[in-house]
Amino acid sequence: MPRRPRSQRRRPPLPVRDGVGPSRVRVPHGISERARDGSAADTPATIAGYLTARFPAGALRIAEKIAAGEVVDADGAPITAGTPCTPGAEVFYYRDPPREEPVPFALQILHRDARLLVVDKPHFLASMPRGRHITETALVRLRRSTGIGALAPAHRLDRLTAGVLVFTVDPGARRAYQELFAAGAVRKTYEAVCSAPPSLALPTVLRSRIVKERGVHRAYETPGTPNAETAVERVPGGAHVRMRVRPATGKTHQIRVHLASIGAPIMWDPLYGAGPAPGTGARDGSVQHDFSRPLQLLARSLEFTDPYTGARRRFVSARALERW
Repeated sequence: MPRRPRSQRRRPPLPVRDGVGPSRVRVPHGISERARDGSAADTPATIAGYLTARFPAGALRIAEKIAAGEVVDADGAPITAGTPCTPGAEVFYYRDPPREEPVPFALQILHRDARLLVVDKPHFLASMPRGRHITETALVRLRRSTGIGALAPAHRLDRLTAGVLVFTVDPGARRAYQELFAAGAVRKTYEAVCSAPPSLALPTVLRSRIVKERGVHRAYETPGTPNAETAVERVPGGAHVRMRVRPATGKTHQIRVHLASIGAPIMWDPLYGAGPAPGTGARDGSVQHDFSRPLQLLARSLEFTDPYTGARRRFVSARALERW
């Protein structure tokens, strides 16, 4: 059975708690029906067994949460130690937040109304919880500071990228704004400072196929039908190579990959530069923050036609790149 699109999934049975939503785990349909009587040696018979096998390092905490009734199914009913492992079942619980290094930069609100909350995100702050970054994210910070538990991102920015980021306040309006970004109906302008001049004449439009594999930190270009398009122009003046960039698509790390592909990697880029910037992280993505050397990439502005009012809306970052 195919997975339902996010917009069609039911609301989680657990509420947002201290700014953090519950984690969702789905039992794959590849789990054999034989697992329900334990006859398949390689397949857990219970939900508890499945969770323990999937997250062995957290086996003790999983058992504690199940015993306390803190792990529930899609209807909000508590999972017990004997709940059968049913293919396709959804399980919800609150993760224990990892220990995170605080990001010492403020998140500034640019605009707020009944449907939207637009912020100026600093470098190093993730857009939303993922992997090692849970509480040190724009979404959790904003939920805590505003008290809006239903707040959700309309799009994302890379953790190392600063600038304009849009959230929806009203769950009923979420889909309309997310579809603007998905359809490429939002005009996005970025500024970047590069560590070398480009290898070709500008302005130009870069088109290629970019792939980002799950679990691999670097995205890469590969032969095939282009799925990423970026317009690039050089901004004159200053002591550094300054670029104005307008991506027509939104592939992961698109701007960073495209600028590196023309010999002009973004300054202090730990993944696509000539080498890891000291202290900012290794090329495998391990986190070693040096907050004094932020990636020189800024989402300067966003512009779109509001799907509810028909008005043209434009939001502009008040931040400045150090090397601009």
